[in-house]
Amino acid sequence: MNKQTRVLIQGGRVVDPASGLDAQADVALVNGAVLAIQNIPADFQPEVIIAATGCLVLPGLVDLAVRLREPGNEHARMLESEMAAAMAGGVTSLVCQPDTDPVLDEPGLVEMLRFRAEKLQQARVYPLGALTRGLKGETLTEMVMLTDAGCVAFSQAEVMLGNTQVLQRTFQYATTFGYAVWLRPQDYFLGQGVAASGPLATRMGLSGVPVMAETIALHTIFELMRATGARVHLCRISSAAGVALVRQAKLDGLKVSCDVSVNSLHLTDADIGYFDSRARLNPPLRQQRDRDALRVGLADGTLDALVSDHTPVDENAKNLPFAESEPGATGLELLLSLAFKWHQDRAVPLLRALQVVTDGPARVLGAALGPRLGRTGRLQVGGLADVCVFDPQASWTVQADTLVSQGKHTPFSGYELPGRVRCTLVGGRVAYQAG
Repeated sequence: MNKQTRVLIQGGRVVDPASGLDAQADVALVNGAVLAIQNIPADFQPEVIIAATGCLVLPGLVDLAVRLREPGNEHARMLESEMAAAMAGGVTSLVCQPDTDPVLDEPGLVEMLRFRAEKLQQARVYPLGALTRGLKGETLTEMVMLTDAGCVAFSQAEVMLGNTQVLQRTFQYATTFGYAVWLRPQDYFLGQGVAASGPLATRMGLSGVPVMAETIALHTIFELMRATGARVHLCRISSAAGVALVRQAKLDGLKVSCDVSVNSLHLTDADIGYFDSRARLNPPLRQQRDRDALRVGLADGTLDALVSDHTPVDENAKNLPFAESEPGATGLELLLSLAFKWHQDRAVPLLRALQVVTDGPARVLGAALGPRLGRTGRLQVGGLADVCVFDPQASWTVQADTLVSQGKHTPFSGYELPGRVRCTLVGGRVAYQAG
Protein backbone atom coordinates (compact mmCIF):
# COMPACT_ATOMS: atom_id res chain seq x y z
CA MET A 1 0.00 0.00 0.00
CA ASN A 2 1.06 3.58 -0.58
CA LYS A 3 1.86 5.12 2.77
CA GLN A 4 1.51 8.63 4.07
CA THR A 5 5.02 9.56 5.23
CA ARG A 6 4.30 11.47 8.46
CA VAL A 7 0.93 11.78 10.22
CA LEU A 8 0.10 13.24 13.63
CA ILE A 9 -3.18 12.32 15.35
CA GLN A 10 -3.59 15.05 17.91
CA GLY A 11 -5.50 15.34 21.18
CA GLY A 12 -7.35 12.03 21.24
CA ARG A 13 -7.93 9.40 23.91
CA VAL A 14 -5.77 6.47 22.82
CA VAL A 15 -7.28 3.08 23.67
CA ASP A 16 -5.42 -0.15 22.88
CA PRO A 17 -7.17 -3.20 24.37
CA ALA A 18 -4.21 -5.50 23.68
CA SER A 19 -1.91 -3.61 26.05
CA GLY A 20 -4.55 -2.06 28.31
CA LEU A 21 -3.51 1.45 27.27
CA ASP A 22 -6.17 4.11 27.87
CA ALA A 23 -4.69 7.59 27.98
CA GLN A 24 -4.88 11.06 26.48
CA ALA A 25 -2.05 11.16 23.94
CA ASP A 26 -0.87 12.22 20.51
CA VAL A 27 0.08 9.51 18.02
CA ALA A 28 2.77 9.85 15.35
CA LEU A 29 2.79 7.62 12.27
CA VAL A 30 5.70 7.24 9.84
CA ASN A 31 5.92 5.07 6.72
CA GLY A 32 3.00 2.87 7.65
CA ALA A 33 4.04 2.22 11.26
CA VAL A 34 3.41 3.79 14.65
CA LEU A 35 6.45 5.92 15.50
CA ALA A 36 5.39 7.18 18.91
CA ILE A 37 2.48 7.44 21.34
CA GLN A 38 2.57 10.45 23.67
CA ASN A 39 6.36 10.99 23.55
CA ILE A 40 6.49 12.57 20.10
CA PRO A 41 10.07 13.36 18.98
CA ALA A 42 10.80 17.09 19.03
CA ASP A 43 11.98 17.02 15.41
CA PHE A 44 8.87 15.24 14.09
CA GLN A 45 7.36 17.31 11.27
CA PRO A 46 3.94 15.93 10.24
CA GLU A 47 2.66 16.23 6.69
CA VAL A 48 -0.91 15.58 7.86
CA ILE A 49 -2.46 16.53 11.20
CA ILE A 50 -5.71 14.88 12.29
CA ALA A 51 -7.54 16.67 15.11
CA ALA A 52 -8.95 14.01 17.44
CA THR A 53 -10.05 16.08 20.44
CA GLY A 54 -13.00 14.34 22.11
CA CYS A 55 -12.44 11.19 20.05
CA LEU A 56 -11.18 7.69 20.76
CA VAL A 57 -8.07 6.71 18.81
CA LEU A 58 -8.25 2.95 18.33
CA PRO A 59 -6.56 0.15 16.43
CA GLY A 60 -8.27 -0.49 13.10
CA LEU A 61 -11.08 -3.02 13.54
CA VAL A 62 -10.69 -6.68 12.54
CA ASP A 63 -13.90 -8.29 11.22
CA LEU A 64 -13.97 -12.09 10.86
CA ALA A 65 -17.20 -12.42 8.85
CA VAL A 66 -17.58 -10.34 5.68
CA ARG A 67 -19.01 -11.13 2.28
CA LEU A 68 -17.54 -9.00 -0.50
CA ARG A 69 -19.57 -10.77 -3.24
CA GLU A 70 -16.48 -11.19 -5.40
CA PRO A 71 -15.46 -13.06 -7.43
CA GLY A 72 -18.77 -13.07 -9.27
CA ASN A 73 -20.12 -9.52 -9.10
CA GLU A 74 -17.33 -7.56 -10.76
CA HIS A 75 -19.89 -5.95 -13.09
CA ALA A 76 -21.61 -4.36 -10.09
CA ARG A 77 -18.31 -3.15 -8.61
CA MET A 78 -19.20 -4.89 -5.35
CA LEU A 79 -15.63 -5.08 -4.14
CA GLU A 80 -15.22 -1.32 -4.44
CA SER A 81 -18.43 -0.51 -2.56
CA GLU A 82 -17.96 -3.06 0.24
CA MET A 83 -14.33 -2.07 0.83
CA ALA A 84 -15.48 1.56 1.04
CA ALA A 85 -18.10 0.43 3.58
CA ALA A 86 -15.32 -1.19 5.61
CA MET A 87 -13.43 2.11 5.65
CA ALA A 88 -16.55 3.98 6.78
CA GLY A 89 -16.89 1.47 9.62
CA GLY A 90 -13.26 1.68 10.74
CA VAL A 91 -12.59 -1.92 9.64
CA THR A 92 -9.00 -2.14 8.39
CA SER A 93 -8.68 -5.96 8.28
CA LEU A 94 -11.39 -8.38 7.24
CA VAL A 95 -11.89 -12.07 6.57
CA CYS A 96 -14.05 -12.84 3.54
CA GLN A 97 -16.13 -15.96 3.12
CA PRO A 98 -15.58 -18.58 0.37
CA ASP A 99 -19.22 -18.86 -0.77
CA THR A 100 -18.76 -16.60 -3.77
CA ASP A 101 -19.75 -17.42 -7.35
CA PRO A 102 -17.46 -19.07 -8.35
CA VAL A 103 -16.49 -20.57 -4.98
CA LEU A 104 -13.03 -19.78 -3.61
CA ASP A 105 -11.71 -23.29 -4.18
CA GLU A 106 -9.00 -22.53 -6.76
CA PRO A 107 -5.70 -20.69 -6.11
CA GLY A 108 -6.19 -18.45 -9.16
CA LEU A 109 -9.47 -17.10 -7.82
CA VAL A 110 -7.90 -16.33 -4.45
CA GLU A 111 -4.94 -14.58 -6.07
CA MET A 112 -7.26 -12.50 -8.27
CA LEU A 113 -9.34 -11.41 -5.27
CA ARG A 114 -6.26 -10.42 -3.29
CA PHE A 115 -4.79 -8.54 -6.25
CA ARG A 116 -7.99 -6.54 -6.82
CA ALA A 117 -8.33 -5.80 -3.11
CA GLU A 118 -4.72 -4.62 -2.81
CA LYS A 119 -5.15 -2.28 -5.79
CA LEU A 120 -7.93 -0.47 -3.92
CA GLN A 121 -5.50 0.31 -1.06
CA GLN A 122 -8.18 0.00 1.58
CA ALA A 123 -8.87 -2.83 4.05
CA ARG A 124 -6.48 -5.77 4.29
CA VAL A 125 -8.35 -8.80 2.96
CA TYR A 126 -7.81 -12.31 4.35
CA PRO A 127 -9.72 -14.92 2.30
CA LEU A 128 -11.11 -18.16 3.67
CA GLY A 129 -10.66 -21.04 1.26
CA ALA A 130 -13.43 -23.53 0.61
CA LEU A 131 -13.10 -26.68 2.70
CA THR A 132 -14.55 -28.88 -0.06
CA ARG A 133 -14.70 -28.38 -3.81
CA GLY A 134 -17.64 -26.20 -4.76
CA LEU A 135 -18.69 -26.37 -1.08
CA LYS A 136 -20.46 -29.60 -2.04
CA GLY A 137 -19.17 -31.50 0.97
CA GLU A 138 -17.65 -34.33 -1.05
CA THR A 139 -14.03 -33.75 -2.13
CA LEU A 140 -11.44 -31.85 -0.12
CA THR A 141 -9.79 -28.85 -1.72
CA GLU A 142 -6.03 -28.48 -2.23
CA MET A 143 -5.48 -26.68 1.06
CA VAL A 144 -1.73 -26.33 0.63
CA MET A 145 -2.10 -24.58 -2.73
CA LEU A 146 -4.89 -22.37 -1.43
CA THR A 147 -2.76 -21.40 1.57
CA ASP A 148 0.12 -20.50 -0.75
CA ALA A 149 -2.34 -18.32 -2.68
CA GLY A 150 -3.25 -16.42 0.49
CA CYS A 151 -6.04 -18.27 2.34
CA VAL A 152 -5.84 -17.98 6.13
CA ALA A 153 -8.16 -20.90 7.00
CA PHE A 154 -10.84 -23.13 5.48
CA SER A 155 -14.60 -23.06 5.77
CA GLN A 156 -17.90 -24.32 4.42
CA ALA A 157 -19.48 -20.87 4.98
CA GLU A 158 -23.24 -21.49 5.36
CA VAL A 159 -23.19 -24.83 3.53
CA MET A 160 -23.55 -27.51 6.16
CA LEU A 161 -21.49 -30.70 5.94
CA GLY A 162 -23.86 -33.63 6.21
CA ASN A 163 -21.17 -36.31 5.88
CA THR A 164 -19.36 -36.76 9.21
CA GLN A 165 -16.66 -38.90 7.61
CA VAL A 166 -15.78 -36.08 5.21
CA LEU A 167 -15.65 -33.69 8.18
CA GLN A 168 -13.31 -36.08 10.00
CA ARG A 169 -11.00 -36.19 6.98
CA THR A 170 -10.94 -32.41 6.68
CA PHE A 171 -9.93 -32.19 10.34
CA GLN A 172 -7.17 -34.75 9.82
CA TYR A 173 -5.85 -33.03 6.70
CA ALA A 174 -5.97 -29.55 8.22
CA THR A 175 -4.26 -30.74 11.42
CA THR A 176 -1.43 -32.34 9.45
CA PHE A 177 -0.53 -28.98 7.91
CA GLY A 178 -1.44 -26.78 10.89
CA TYR A 179 -4.45 -25.13 9.27
CA ALA A 180 -7.58 -23.96 11.10
CA VAL A 181 -11.08 -25.03 10.13
CA TRP A 182 -13.88 -22.46 10.46
CA LEU A 183 -17.39 -23.85 10.85
CA ARG A 184 -20.82 -22.54 11.63
CA PRO A 185 -22.23 -25.27 13.88
CA GLN A 186 -25.53 -26.36 12.43
CA ASP A 187 -26.84 -29.86 11.84
CA TYR A 188 -27.40 -30.59 8.15
CA PHE A 189 -30.91 -31.95 8.58
CA LEU A 190 -32.21 -29.91 11.54
CA GLY A 191 -30.94 -26.57 10.22
CA GLN A 192 -33.19 -26.16 7.20
CA GLY A 193 -35.73 -23.77 8.74
CA VAL A 194 -36.00 -19.99 8.40
CA ALA A 195 -36.60 -18.85 12.00
CA ALA A 196 -35.65 -20.02 15.49
CA SER A 197 -37.97 -22.69 16.81
CA GLY A 198 -40.29 -21.33 19.46
CA PRO A 199 -43.73 -19.87 20.09
CA LEU A 200 -43.20 -16.96 17.69
CA ALA A 201 -42.16 -19.13 14.74
CA THR A 202 -45.11 -21.43 15.44
CA ARG A 203 -47.60 -18.54 15.52
CA MET A 204 -46.20 -17.10 12.30
CA GLY A 205 -46.16 -20.44 10.51
CA LEU A 206 -42.41 -20.28 9.86
CA SER A 207 -40.29 -23.43 9.68
CA GLY A 208 -38.10 -23.62 12.76
CA VAL A 209 -34.43 -24.23 13.49
CA PRO A 210 -34.20 -25.80 16.96
CA VAL A 211 -31.35 -25.09 19.38
CA MET A 212 -30.32 -28.72 19.07
CA ALA A 213 -29.38 -28.03 15.44
CA GLU A 214 -26.50 -26.06 16.93
CA THR A 215 -25.74 -28.27 19.93
CA ILE A 216 -25.71 -31.56 17.99
CA ALA A 217 -23.27 -30.02 15.52
CA LEU A 218 -21.11 -28.75 18.39
CA HIS A 219 -20.99 -32.20 20.04
CA THR A 220 -19.91 -33.71 16.70
CA ILE A 221 -17.25 -31.06 16.13
CA PHE A 222 -15.83 -31.42 19.64
CA GLU A 223 -15.64 -35.21 19.42
CA LEU A 224 -13.78 -34.97 16.11
CA MET A 225 -11.47 -32.34 17.59
CA ARG A 226 -10.61 -34.67 20.46
CA ALA A 227 -9.85 -37.46 18.00
CA THR A 228 -7.80 -35.42 15.53
CA GLY A 229 -6.33 -32.51 17.51
CA ALA A 230 -7.84 -30.06 15.03
CA ARG A 231 -7.97 -26.31 15.61
CA VAL A 232 -11.49 -24.98 14.98
CA HIS A 233 -13.08 -21.55 14.94
CA LEU A 234 -16.84 -21.60 15.50
CA CYS A 235 -18.66 -18.94 13.50
CA ARG A 236 -21.67 -17.05 14.83
CA ILE A 237 -22.78 -19.07 17.82
CA SER A 238 -26.43 -18.28 18.54
CA SER A 239 -27.78 -20.07 21.62
CA ALA A 240 -27.37 -20.22 25.39
CA ALA A 241 -26.80 -23.98 25.17
CA GLY A 242 -24.14 -23.39 22.54
CA VAL A 243 -22.31 -20.90 24.76
CA ALA A 244 -22.30 -23.43 27.62
CA LEU A 245 -20.81 -26.13 25.38
CA VAL A 246 -18.10 -23.79 24.09
CA ARG A 247 -17.25 -22.77 27.64
CA GLN A 248 -16.82 -26.42 28.65
CA ALA A 249 -14.79 -27.22 25.53
CA LYS A 250 -12.35 -24.45 26.41
CA LEU A 251 -12.08 -25.75 29.97
CA ASP A 252 -11.33 -29.18 28.49
CA GLY A 253 -8.41 -27.70 26.60
CA LEU A 254 -9.75 -28.01 23.06
CA LYS A 255 -8.20 -25.61 20.53
CA VAL A 256 -11.43 -23.75 19.87
CA SER A 257 -12.35 -20.11 19.38
CA CYS A 258 -15.74 -18.59 18.72
CA ASP A 259 -17.48 -15.47 17.47
CA VAL A 260 -20.98 -13.99 17.62
CA SER A 261 -22.71 -11.59 15.25
CA VAL A 262 -23.89 -8.09 16.18
CA ASN A 263 -27.38 -9.20 15.17
CA SER A 264 -27.56 -12.02 17.73
CA LEU A 265 -25.93 -9.84 20.40
CA HIS A 266 -28.61 -7.14 20.24
CA LEU A 267 -31.77 -8.66 18.75
CA THR A 268 -34.23 -11.49 19.39
CA ASP A 269 -36.78 -13.36 17.30
CA ALA A 270 -39.36 -10.75 18.36
CA ASP A 271 -37.53 -8.31 16.06
CA ILE A 272 -38.87 -10.22 13.06
CA GLY A 273 -41.99 -8.15 13.68
CA TYR A 274 -44.57 -8.60 10.97
CA PHE A 275 -42.50 -10.85 8.68
CA ASP A 276 -39.74 -8.24 8.27
CA SER A 277 -37.32 -9.85 5.81
CA ARG A 278 -34.54 -7.52 7.02
CA ALA A 279 -34.46 -9.81 10.09
CA ARG A 280 -34.16 -12.96 7.95
CA LEU A 281 -30.69 -14.03 9.04
CA ASN A 282 -28.37 -17.01 9.38
CA PRO A 283 -28.19 -18.04 12.15
CA PRO A 284 -31.76 -17.05 12.97
CA LEU A 285 -32.47 -14.62 15.81
CA ARG A 286 -33.30 -16.57 18.97
CA GLN A 287 -35.07 -15.87 22.24
CA GLN A 288 -34.09 -13.37 24.93
CA ARG A 289 -32.43 -15.99 27.15
CA ASP A 290 -30.12 -16.86 24.25
CA ARG A 291 -29.27 -13.22 23.60
CA ASP A 292 -28.53 -12.70 27.29
CA ALA A 293 -26.22 -15.74 27.39
CA LEU A 294 -24.38 -14.50 24.30
CA ARG A 295 -23.79 -11.16 26.00
CA VAL A 296 -22.43 -12.84 29.11
CA GLY A 297 -20.25 -15.21 27.06
CA LEU A 298 -18.75 -12.36 25.05
CA ALA A 299 -18.09 -10.33 28.19
CA ASP A 300 -16.40 -13.17 30.12
CA GLY A 301 -14.21 -14.32 27.23
CA THR A 302 -16.01 -17.54 26.33
CA LEU A 303 -16.67 -15.93 22.96
CA ASP A 304 -13.60 -14.35 21.40
CA ALA A 305 -14.89 -11.90 18.80
CA LEU A 306 -17.83 -9.81 17.69
CA VAL A 307 -18.45 -9.82 13.93
CA SER A 308 -20.59 -7.81 11.54
CA ASP A 309 -21.65 -10.89 9.51
CA HIS A 310 -21.79 -8.40 6.64
CA THR A 311 -23.90 -9.82 3.80
CA PRO A 312 -25.05 -7.31 1.17
CA VAL A 313 -28.36 -8.52 -0.27
CA ASP A 314 -30.00 -6.72 -3.20
CA GLU A 315 -33.58 -5.47 -3.40
CA ASN A 316 -34.89 -8.32 -5.55
CA ALA A 317 -33.60 -10.99 -3.16
CA LYS A 318 -34.77 -9.24 0.02
CA ASN A 319 -38.15 -7.85 -0.94
CA LEU A 320 -39.86 -11.22 -0.93
CA PRO A 321 -42.03 -13.11 1.57
CA PHE A 322 -39.97 -13.78 4.70
CA ALA A 323 -39.33 -17.49 4.09
CA GLU A 324 -38.36 -16.89 0.44
CA SER A 325 -36.07 -13.92 0.98
CA GLU A 326 -32.29 -14.27 0.99
CA PRO A 327 -30.83 -14.30 4.52
CA GLY A 328 -28.28 -11.68 5.49
CA ALA A 329 -27.83 -8.03 6.42
CA THR A 330 -25.31 -5.27 5.94
CA GLY A 331 -23.10 -4.72 8.98
CA LEU A 332 -19.64 -3.30 8.29
CA GLU A 333 -20.67 0.29 8.97
CA LEU A 334 -22.58 -0.69 12.12
CA LEU A 335 -20.02 -2.91 13.84
CA LEU A 336 -18.18 -0.36 15.97
CA SER A 337 -21.30 1.56 16.98
CA LEU A 338 -23.01 -1.68 18.02
CA ALA A 339 -19.97 -2.74 20.04
CA PHE A 340 -20.06 0.66 21.72
CA LYS A 341 -23.80 0.32 22.34
CA TRP A 342 -23.12 -3.01 24.09
CA HIS A 343 -20.58 -1.20 26.27
CA GLN A 344 -23.09 1.53 27.14
CA ASP A 345 -26.21 -0.60 27.61
CA ARG A 346 -24.66 -3.46 29.55
CA ALA A 347 -21.93 -1.58 31.48
CA VAL A 348 -19.28 -3.68 29.76
CA PRO A 349 -15.78 -2.24 30.30
CA LEU A 350 -14.73 -0.16 27.31
CA LEU A 351 -11.51 -2.13 26.86
CA ARG A 352 -13.45 -5.40 26.56
CA ALA A 353 -16.04 -3.92 24.20
CA LEU A 354 -13.25 -2.76 21.90
CA GLN A 355 -11.09 -5.86 22.33
CA VAL A 356 -13.73 -8.09 20.71
CA VAL A 357 -13.49 -6.09 17.48
CA THR A 358 -9.71 -5.54 17.47
CA ASP A 359 -7.21 -7.72 19.32
CA GLY A 360 -9.68 -10.57 19.96
CA PRO A 361 -10.32 -11.40 16.30
CA ALA A 362 -6.65 -10.83 15.48
CA ARG A 363 -5.77 -13.51 18.03
CA VAL A 364 -8.23 -15.87 16.35
CA LEU A 365 -6.32 -15.44 13.09
CA GLY A 366 -3.02 -15.96 14.93
CA ALA A 367 -0.15 -17.26 12.84
CA ALA A 368 -2.25 -17.00 9.66
CA LEU A 369 -1.48 -13.26 9.75
CA GLY A 370 2.10 -14.07 8.80
CA PRO A 371 4.41 -11.05 9.13
CA ARG A 372 1.52 -9.00 10.55
CA LEU A 373 1.20 -11.35 13.54
CA GLY A 374 1.30 -9.33 16.75
CA ARG A 375 0.78 -6.06 14.86
CA THR A 376 -2.83 -6.37 13.66
CA GLY A 377 -5.65 -5.19 15.93
CA ARG A 378 -3.19 -3.29 18.13
CA LEU A 379 -2.06 0.31 18.44
CA GLN A 380 1.50 0.11 19.70
CA VAL A 381 4.85 1.65 18.88
CA GLY A 382 6.33 -0.25 15.95
CA GLY A 383 2.96 -1.72 15.02
CA LEU A 384 0.88 -1.22 11.90
CA ALA A 385 -0.47 2.28 11.37
CA ASP A 386 -4.01 0.95 10.96
CA VAL A 387 -6.05 3.40 13.02
CA CYS A 388 -9.68 4.32 13.61
CA VAL A 389 -10.67 7.71 15.04
CA PHE A 390 -14.10 7.35 16.64
CA ASP A 391 -16.30 10.08 18.11
CA PRO A 392 -18.19 8.53 21.06
CA GLN A 393 -20.33 11.63 21.61
CA ALA A 394 -21.83 11.57 18.13
CA SER A 395 -24.93 9.58 17.21
CA TRP A 396 -26.50 8.59 13.91
CA THR A 397 -29.65 7.00 12.60
CA VAL A 398 -29.27 3.93 10.40
CA GLN A 399 -30.89 4.74 7.07
CA ALA A 400 -30.57 2.84 3.81
CA ASP A 401 -29.77 5.90 1.72
CA THR A 402 -26.81 6.87 3.92
CA LEU A 403 -25.09 3.47 3.90
CA VAL A 404 -22.01 3.16 1.70
CA SER A 405 -22.51 -0.58 1.13
CA GLN A 406 -24.65 -1.76 -1.76
CA GLY A 407 -26.44 -3.85 0.84
CA LYS A 408 -29.09 -1.49 2.21
CA HIS A 409 -30.97 -3.98 4.35
CA THR A 410 -30.42 -4.32 8.10
CA PRO A 411 -32.73 -5.10 11.03
CA PHE A 412 -31.21 -2.00 12.69
CA SER A 413 -32.74 0.31 10.09
CA GLY A 414 -34.23 3.30 11.91
CA TYR A 415 -32.16 2.69 15.08
CA GLU A 416 -30.23 5.58 16.57
CA LEU A 417 -26.73 4.30 17.33
CA PRO A 418 -24.02 5.87 19.49
CA GLY A 419 -20.66 7.01 18.15
CA ARG A 420 -19.40 7.63 14.63
CA VAL A 421 -16.18 6.86 12.78
CA ARG A 422 -14.48 10.15 11.90
CA CYS A 423 -11.36 8.85 10.19
CA THR A 424 -9.82 5.55 9.12
CA LEU A 425 -6.15 5.11 8.28
CA VAL A 426 -4.63 2.03 6.66
CA GLY A 427 -0.87 1.77 6.62
CA GLY A 428 -0.65 5.40 7.73
CA ARG A 429 -2.72 6.61 4.79
CA VAL A 430 -6.05 8.37 5.30
CA ALA A 431 -8.50 6.01 3.58
CA TYR A 432 -11.72 7.56 4.94
CA GLN A 433 -12.67 10.85 6.53
CA ALA A 434 -16.23 11.73 7.48
CA GLY A 435 -17.64 14.83 5.87
